[in-house]
This record gives sequence, C-alpha cells and structure tokens, in this order.
Amino acid sequence: MINLEWYRTFKAVYKTGTLTGAAEVLFISQPGVSLHLSSLENYVGYRLFDRTGRKMVPTEKGKVLYNFILDALSKLEEAEQIFQRSTEKHTPTISIGMCFETFQTTLEPYISSLPFNVIIQFGEYPEMIENLEKGILDLIITPQMVAKNTLDYEAFSSETIILVGGNEIDTNDFKAILAKKDMLLTENWLKQQKWYGTTGDMEHLRRFWQLNFGKTADFRPNYIVPNLNSIVRCLNSGKGLAVVPDFLCKKEIDKQQIQLVWQGKTPLENILHFATRKKTMYVDEINLIKKIFKEIM
Repeated sequence: MINLEWYRTFKAVYKTGTLTGAAEVLFISQPGVSLHLSSLENYVGYRLFDRTGRKMVPTEKGKVLYNFILDALSKLEEAEQIFQRSTEKHTPTISIGMCFETFQTTLEPYISSLPFNVIIQFGEYPEMIENLEKGILDLIITPQMVAKNTLDYEAFSSETIILVGGNEIDTNDFKAILAKKDMLLTENWLKQQKWYGTTGDMEHLRRFWQLNFGKTADFRPNYIVPNLNSIVRCLNSGKGLAVVPDFLCKKEIDKQQIQLVWQGKTPLENILHFATRKKTMYVDEINLIKKIFKEIM
C-alpha cells in the first residue's frame, strides 16, 4: 500500500516549488524529501516535476495528481489537527479566530500570561465560522453572525465605523459643507482628498459610503498599506483620510495625534460577538479570554 507521507511530501514540493522549501515545511531533511518524491514517481510510473535550476515545476500529470489528492489530504490534515488537540491532557491549546487589528489592539499584550497554549488565526469571518463548527477553532471574535444549530453567539461590545484624518487636514471647509446638509458637496469634498486603504477587504469604506451617500464609492485609495493599524500610524504623520473602527484609533484621537473628521449622518455600528460551539471542553479557558476582551472593550 502506498505511503501517505509520499503524498504529503508531493504536496509540499508542489506548494513551495523547491525541495528545500518542502523540507522546511515538513521538518525533515532534503534527502528525505527527494526519497519520498522519487518513491512516489516510481510508484505512479511517471515524472511529477521537471527540475529547472532550483525550481520544481509540476508536469501536466503532476498537476492532475495534485488536484486529485488535494481535498483528501486537506481532510486528513484537519482530522490530524483535531485529534492531536483533543488528546492533550496537561496543557490545553485554544484556537482563536479574529481580525489582525483586533488581536494587536486587545489580546496581544496578554498572550504570554495565559496559562494555556494559544493559536491565533486570521481570515474571513465566514471561513472562520465554518472552522469553528468543524472544531478547528474554539472561539471567534466576529461582527458577523451565521446561524448554526451547533454555535452560540454572545454580544459583548460594539464598534462604530468613523472617518478619521491626519492633523494636517483642514476640515473647516468640510464642516461648513456639512452645516449646509448638502450631501453632493460633502461627497465631492471627500473624493478630492487623499485616502488610505488596506490590501484586504475594504468593507468598512463600502458600507460607510453606501450608508451616507446611497451608492458605492467610485474611487480607490491613494495609499494601500497592510492593515488598519498601519493606516492609523500613517495618518499620525501626515495628511489623508480613512474609514476605520473607533476602538482602533481612540487613543490617537484622545492624544490629538489624528482627528475625528465625521461619524456620518447615520453612525455605522457593528456589534461584536463571541462565537463558540455549544459543546466545548475548553469552557474555563474560553471564559478567561472573554474576560480579557470585556475588560478592554
């Protein structure tokens, strides 16, 4: 019967493109990777990669094999992770999903003090909720709710999406336009400014614009940075506007490092929830994480 480690090695080489990269991912030696790969090629009867310099380029048959085994391997890796975590007796490991900015602002300073192991995952909320249901995650901090019979949601805080700007922005004209309640002039003034955005989802900007102007924003930010915390730091040292959650920039606004420009004609508020499975063996650990969030937010 074929050795499943050969398939795991094949997948690692396929994804990294090198034998060295696969060895690092699998924590085995490069000769071990070569042995697994050659054994698999001998078993299937054809080459799976063309060696071009240091790069491993999959052949057409290699691509077919990869696509055929990918789902099955992913399922096995999921099962391995869940089983491994469920057999830990002495120090539990809690997997938590949230956005990167929320982690930096809230939980990051407390990680080293927690009496259990923690794995933090970032990603899209629908994917995290799916992983929670599967048992890959144990707790999610989310503004979105997807009804599942196996999941519980607990509202614990809220965030308001606001328009902020650097202190070099002169908002006197903007305030005068707002006083006239002319939304077309308001929109035009905003579109003439420099904007910051992120490399990821710009859901905040889309929702803010739709709520206040009844349309989709028809412009792209001038400056694309890695995350929302980067935006706040950039605004701290120059001009520009951005739409961000208020809890990410409250300290900077209080210290007058950046300025609150506008909350919108109708405030855009997200309710933050803890999402957990109804049946979990990590009640005490999850309650400790919840306590930290409630005290901070």
